[in-house]
Amino acid sequence: MSENIHIKPYLRLSGLEPLVVRPETNFVNVGERTNVTGSKKFARLIKDSKYEEALSVARQQVESGAQVIDINMDDAMLEGVEAMTTFLNLVQAEPDIAKIPIMIDSSKFAIIEAGLKCVQGKCIVNSISMKEGEEKFIEQAFICKSYGASVIVMAFDEVGQADTKQRKIEICHRAYKILTEQVGYDPQDIIFDPNIFAIATGIEEHNNYAVDFIEATKEIKRLMPLTKVSGGVSNVSFSFRGNDHVREAIHSVFLFYAIKAGMDMGIVNAGQLVVYDEIDPILRDLCEDVILNRNNDNNEATEKLIIHAETVKAKGKVEVKDEKWRNEPVEKRLAHSLVNGITDYIDADTEEARQKYPKPLDVIEGPLMDGMNIVGDLFGAGKMFLPQVVKSARVMKKAVAVLTPFIEQEKEDRKQAHLAAGTTNEEAAGAAKILLATVKGDVHDIGKNIVGVVLGCNGYDIIDLGVMVATDKILDAAIKNDVDIIGLSGLITPSLDEMVHVAHEMKRRGMTQPLLIGGATTSRMHTAVKIAQEYDNGVIHVLDASRSVTVAGSLLNKETKPEFLTGIKTEYHKLKEDFANRKTVKNYLPFAEAQQNGAAVDWDNFTPVAPTFTGTKVFNNYDLAEIAEYIDWQPFFIAWEMHGKFPALLTDTVIGVEATKLYNDAKKLLQQIIAEKWLTARGVIGFWPATKTAPDTVEVKDEATTLKLEFLRQQIKKAAGQPNLSLSDFIAPEATGLKDFIGAFSVTIEGIEPHIKKFEEAHDDYNKIILQALADRFAEAFAELLHKKTRIEYWGYVSDEHLTNEQLIGEAYQGIRPAPGYPACPDHTEKYKLFTLLGGEATTGIHLTESLAMYPAASVCGWYFANPASKYFGVGKINDDQLKDYTERKAMPPDEVKRWLRPILE
Repeated sequence: MSENIHIKPYLRLSGLEPLVVRPETNFVNVGERTNVTGSKKFARLIKDSKYEEALSVARQQVESGAQVIDINMDDAMLEGVEAMTTFLNLVQAEPDIAKIPIMIDSSKFAIIEAGLKCVQGKCIVNSISMKEGEEKFIEQAFICKSYGASVIVMAFDEVGQADTKQRKIEICHRAYKILTEQVGYDPQDIIFDPNIFAIATGIEEHNNYAVDFIEATKEIKRLMPLTKVSGGVSNVSFSFRGNDHVREAIHSVFLFYAIKAGMDMGIVNAGQLVVYDEIDPILRDLCEDVILNRNNDNNEATEKLIIHAETVKAKGKVEVKDEKWRNEPVEKRLAHSLVNGITDYIDADTEEARQKYPKPLDVIEGPLMDGMNIVGDLFGAGKMFLPQVVKSARVMKKAVAVLTPFIEQEKEDRKQAHLAAGTTNEEAAGAAKILLATVKGDVHDIGKNIVGVVLGCNGYDIIDLGVMVATDKILDAAIKNDVDIIGLSGLITPSLDEMVHVAHEMKRRGMTQPLLIGGATTSRMHTAVKIAQEYDNGVIHVLDASRSVTVAGSLLNKETKPEFLTGIKTEYHKLKEDFANRKTVKNYLPFAEAQQNGAAVDWDNFTPVAPTFTGTKVFNNYDLAEIAEYIDWQPFFIAWEMHGKFPALLTDTVIGVEATKLYNDAKKLLQQIIAEKWLTARGVIGFWPATKTAPDTVEVKDEATTLKLEFLRQQIKKAAGQPNLSLSDFIAPEATGLKDFIGAFSVTIEGIEPHIKKFEEAHDDYNKIILQALADRFAEAFAELLHKKTRIEYWGYVSDEHLTNEQLIGEAYQGIRPAPGYPACPDHTEKYKLFTLLGGEATTGIHLTESLAMYPAASVCGWYFANPASKYFGVGKINDDQLKDYTERKAMPPDEVKRWLRPILE
């Protein structure tokens, strides 16, 4: 590495992907449900040795937004070392889980050490302490460091747990000096837990526990500024167990002060948090008195809180419309409408402001932007959520629409005046321009639309080119409009190649705009290794909409831009270097051995069920009301960056109020879509005789032709008795003589375009994005409905199935419907065969782009497997011997095969 490259001393963790905890990083969320002491479901699965099923708990934690996953096997009925080893080995073979860092959590160091032997990337050990003396502490720390792990250090020594400010600081500082001076730990790899204890217990000496933690945190961060501070937040409110309303308030007030003092992370129940500003002022003041130990002589503050707590148990909230804000000056009314997403009065208030200000542009640059700055600040502080921001954007666009004719007329008058005077007419530069586009071959744009709205709310002029945009069109538009930043979005794997091509062309054309990269398939690692190498003027991966504002602000500030880009280049250079120098973990089975270790299906005692027909069955204009009964709402909220389990998130004390408003708005629009037949549901299913003719090849016969489906196989070494799966395992081999079958389906939701256009013309991004998200939900629900009918009726292999919608969403059914391009069969090109069997575009109504994205975007396709042994899985990484075999079977050039399989190649 060049000597002038400086890596900033941040806490850097990783699974398959890096997690860098920067100064601006908010609380780091640790998923705690993979803990046998904290989750009854997880404990039961582990005790029953159902490790594969237990992976679903870990997967759910990742999908719910956990940035780190805590794994604990401390149970008297478990062999902890064996359980930790088995589960972690399985986790490492699941890329969608292993992508985030692991926290190995145990009170027994033997279990921690067993976990360290299994985890790839850089993990956290939770925890070590000096309770058994310095010698044992140093020994354990050396072991953790030898595995490259960061450590949580409990404020615990030979005397006991630290309970006062001074003891907390002394123990942490002593541990710090040992770790840094004797063990060689970098300060940024040390996380202190200075112990959070319960307050308001009625015992005098407990009254200062919260203050001691907060003050100790300040001093720890002053003495040891690169270290991190963590803690168990729920402990502080233990005295009020049973009164969740008060506990919520205590947690929020405590965190408000603890985070300001320097607390970086901690496991806290998301269901027991409420926005600090929304706590009832009386309750908030009482909580502050107790937490900060104010007015608490003779437990006076504690008694007041206890008395008040009895009055607030489970109080119902009645929403009363307050119109007093209508009496405020027009500037405050505009700000109120923007912050609260109220469109009722925006036309009249904007016109009043236009008449008050010298120029219509002054209204935009004055009160409207002042209001949007409040929105931006609240969103950045986590006090507003994405649906609220999109509503604010709707209000802003409607106000601008009122002013636009006057602004255009003023421009024309000024132009004519300049022409008459013989002078030039130079307009001001205006707001910074950001161009957004979904790259060629890709049709998905919900995420891009949300990013555009969020950036627009922060004062940027957004030029959105839409979907399937060719490189030349993107760059020509960027030059023509003199944009300041270009943003690219993509959901499918081939989009990564298009982004590399755009970066290459930007360099060839000599462009200077920074390039933002975002979308489901993108990652910081791919951006650093592949895209950033093609362009020298700034390539930045943006994780989600909320991060886009910070990145854009850093890039458009002339003072911060050079340092920001230098930091990004340094970070990406390190990522690229690490990627190039990585030591490949040689834990692949030779491909021939992996093929011999397939799923153990007892074909001797299995009789395949014949479908009620072979060939295809088409469904045109299927009843939307019936489809709606199968909607899984959780992904709808994920699209809006609102994470949590549905319907529990509707009552969550952090996002519950806004999630419920969004849900009600979505349900209202859903009913309108159904009643007015806005959308059309089309579907096709089909069944054909199928035979496994080679270890990973399935031969399918329809009336006209015979097709060979080629599948990939897991190649990572598994724990003893665990198979290396391929979808081919679930079709009867030719040697059995059994007559087996395979099915396929495709569904699509058509007719969204005119309604999207209507919302765009009405400047209503909020309902536009709801509509797009609902169309996606309809497509998935239609796929779920047809799969159910296939199992019960059309194929009929489980005609007596009786499952609830929750069980369907939880995949409790027999059989699977894996989709080409996804984890079990990651090659998109197999879609060609699927669509051939189903009758092509004329029958399916779906167009395949050159990158094999499906248009309309609200489309789903996949295979049907009926075998009881069939299960969902991810192929994971494969190595060269399987790639060679697959290339030969596909009869495709190796580079073309690699293009589609890149994410799973070694």
